[in-house]
Amino acid sequence: MIALLFAHAHIFWLTLGGLLLAAEMLGASGYLLWSGVAAVLTGLLVWVLPLGWEWQGVCFAVLTLVAAFLWWRWLSTRKQQEPGEVLNQRGHQLVGRRLRLETTLVNGRGHVRVADSSWPVMADSDLAAGTDIVVVAVEGITLKVKAV
Repeated sequence: MIALLFAHAHIFWLTLGGLLLAAEMLGASGYLLWSGVAAVLTGLLVWVLPLGWEWQGVCFAVLTLVAAFLWWRWLSTRKQQEPGEVLNQRGHQLVGRRLRLETTLVNGRGHVRVADSSWPVMADSDLAAGTDIVVVAVEGITLKVKAV
């Protein structure tokens, strides 16, 4: 078996890469992705250029480090979004959003449809149905709105 592995080392690397990538899909949170990619690339390289096992290991290690570094570099250049204080506070996420009233506000109160839910709203004055509004604040679960 070992002789077969030495004769066809690319099969070992391609298999290892496939197993690492499959394990990554089971939920390794990205830890096995770059090792799997490096193993597949090492397998392809060994298939084209027959290398000794020492160079195969070095190639795998270097490709893993290079892939992980490039991924880290790409992530560091992306704009990081701060979760802020409105995480899991849907009402606060709606501040600044423009909506359209489906029903008339009576005494400055009513409801507005946002996606698949209905939100209570209040305004300083009565507004007719069809009026474009913007959410300016949130009080509890009630959206404070004003006409655009």
